[in-house]
Amino acid sequence: MTIWRTIATGLATLIVILGVSHVSLAAGDARQELAKTSTLEAVMQRQAIRVGFDTFKPWAMKDKSGKYVGFEIDVARKLAEDMGVKLQLVPTQWNGIIPALLGGKFDIIIGGMSVTPKRNLKVNFSIPYEYSGMSIVANKRKAGGRDSIKEFNNPETVISVRMGTTAHVAAKNFLPKATLKVFSDESQTIQELLSGRADALVASSPLPETLAGEYSDKLELPLDEDFTSEPIAFAVRKSDYDFTNFLNNWIRVNFSNGWLQNRYDYWFKSKEWESQLQ
Repeated sequence: MTIWRTIATGLATLIVILGVSHVSLAAGDARQELAKTSTLEAVMQRQAIRVGFDTFKPWAMKDKSGKYVGFEIDVARKLAEDMGVKLQLVPTQWNGIIPALLGGKFDIIIGGMSVTPKRNLKVNFSIPYEYSGMSIVANKRKAGGRDSIKEFNNPETVISVRMGTTAHVAAKNFLPKATLKVFSDESQTIQELLSGRADALVASSPLPETLAGEYSDKLELPLDEDFTSEPIAFAVRKSDYDFTNFLNNWIRVNFSNGWLQNRYDYWFKSKEWESQLQ
């Protein structure tokens, strides 16, 4: 009985070991398959990274020669350079940029995208590589002399804002009584403000500050500081953990070595770049 009991115990142990080994091998194979299907692997094999973005001043703009320049363009170029691949810029309308990413039109969104729960249900975000806030710029003739966000929160005040942006969300939340005029293009929101058809414009900094400086005879900044603070991150497709891990570490490295701060100071705190624009 003792011998048979020993043999039976040994067989049971062997079965468990083989079962665990099989599960471990299967998990290992699954991890290898996931790595193969990662965007990171696809980019390295293609030797090019496709970046989706839209134009927001000074995140991404066209210079006098028609080339794209801006903070996000510098970030995209540096990312491609560090990966040892070519950069392919894919201009995309903002209100369709997440569907375009999910449809495989490009590999990553680098476009001053704020992290929101609604967006995070559709895409994965990296850790923040910058922070942005919402600000307001007013038409002097239509809304001059106001100095608080509350003074814009009434049905008589027309606010110009860009569709699908966090500025659009912020305007609805902070100015629920105001009349919103929503446009798909940034230039339309600006033109509406300059023409006087809108009393004010809500947008991510530093656009309001830039406009107030450029059109000081028509526009002014009613607030001393931004009324929100939002994390800006890379957006990639869901389940792409290898790519997200690489991006997170790329951000950490370029924060620590000062490169991201250097580019931020150039595009957001200086006006050296304005002569490059059309």
